[in-house]
Amino acid sequence: MIEEFFVQLTWLQGIGTLFGIVQVVFARQNNIHTYLFGIASILISLWVLYQSALYADILLHLYYLVMSIYGWFFWKFGKQQSEAPITSSSNNEHLKAMGIVLGCFSLMSYWLSFHTDSDVPIWDAAVSAFAWAGMWLMAKRKLENWIYLNVSNIISIPLLIYKDLYIYAGMSVFLFIMGTSGYLKWRKLMKEENKHVYATA
Repeated sequence: MIEEFFVQLTWLQGIGTLFGIVQVVFARQNNIHTYLFGIASILISLWVLYQSALYADILLHLYYLVMSIYGWFFWKFGKQQSEAPITSSSNNEHLKAMGIVLGCFSLMSYWLSFHTDSDVPIWDAAVSAFAWAGMWLMAKRKLENWIYLNVSNIISIPLLIYKDLYIYAGMSVFLFIMGTSGYLKWRKLMKEENKHVYATA
């Protein structure tokens, strides 16, 4: 019975990872379909994370779900009923992103430490805090989303290994590589969009 449970959990990790990989490839290409595969990956991950008692990650993935729906609408209709462009974060948006990190970390670390049976409250909270900020910036199509998401990926790799979620740990390594590539790709696309705007002005 226990063996069957872990086989099922590993199988679900594999499917969720596959959808997650497709999602990040689409995100790197600045393709709106990233959100469709992202939602499928999120729903699978919620079950896996619940079984592993990674409660902050569960809340993070619920937040991902909401932001994915918001992001899809913003990317689709974010600027006068046409696709919103890639832009750099303003100073105000940088402050908001850091506020999300600090606020999320403070709340999550307190909740996990005193109201759950989590054995990694600080670790889990740190992963979630940077990911919350990164997902918010991605939904707004901001270049710097990749930086915040990659900080989250770096922290999550040893956490997932510690929790014996090796497939997800491997996926986090892949996400870090794709996040670095995505940042460079988006920066190039942003420069091309700006040149086009100036040329047609």
